[in-house]
Amino acid sequence: MPDFTMAHKILIVDDKANIVVPLQFLMERNGYETVMAQSGEEALEVISKENPDLILLDIMLPGIYGFEVCEIVKLKPEWKHIKIIFLTAKRRDVDIARGMVLGADEYINKPFSNKQIVESVQKHLEEYKESKTYV
Repeated sequence: MPDFTMAHKILIVDDKANIVVPLQFLMERNGYETVMAQSGEEALEVISKENPDLILLDIMLPGIYGFEVCEIVKLKPEWKHIKIIFLTAKRRDVDIARGMVLGADEYINKPFSNKQIVESVQKHLEEYKESKTYV
């Protein structure tokens, strides 16, 4: 049973409702608070207002691409702690390498399984919790 007392906040960034809605349901069912954004610009606004613990981030977004969002987040000292998991259809090795160099914590290709996403989120939020304990 999920622990709802200290719900982590997850930002889901994708411009397609058929991705966002099931991810939101899945994350909330596992005890996480969720916020959404449909563009890179909106994601940056939500990050500054909501201070999420983790971002599920698509690359192909209107306006600012996910790669740029990741880079901005990792360069800002006040956001550097935020975990980023790319969820994308971009499968080329060069795209994966770029995402990791920009600071992503994981790179998952679409289509993905619910189990894979939940396990990845849990793993990275556990790392997040441990890093905050030692700061």
